[in-house]
Amino acid sequence: MSLLAILIVLSTTSFTIQKHFCGDFLIDSAVFTAVEKCSKESCSNRDDSNNFTSPDCCNDVADVVQGQDVLITKNFDDLEYTQQVFLLAFSISYIDLFQPLSEYYIPHQYYSPPRLVADIQVCHQVFLI
Repeated sequence: MSLLAILIVLSTTSFTIQKHFCGDFLIDSAVFTAVEKCSKESCSNRDDSNNFTSPDCCNDVADVVQGQDVLITKNFDDLEYTQQVFLLAFSISYIDLFQPLSEYYIPHQYYSPPRLVADIQVCHQVFLI
């Protein structure tokens, strides 16, 4: 059951992946923390001229991963008849798997050995040494 709970939590969780590019190079990426930015000196020194009107070469990109907002649940009556039969049989057999057995089950507890007519080891003279 814990696997199903983990899948539901992961499918409903939303998160954002932040990336910081300087030019065409990825400088930093972060999922749950703030992204580290590069120094502005590297961007201003890309040209020999000190033109402050040039566009900024650094770029921040945020990718948003949306989780599910609505989980669709079905009633037992919404299923087809064959699916209902399978679900019922599976649940009954699954519940019976975990029924406790008696603590000490001894299969041959009341078994009495056969009556000894003749001692076969003595008759055939076969002895363990």
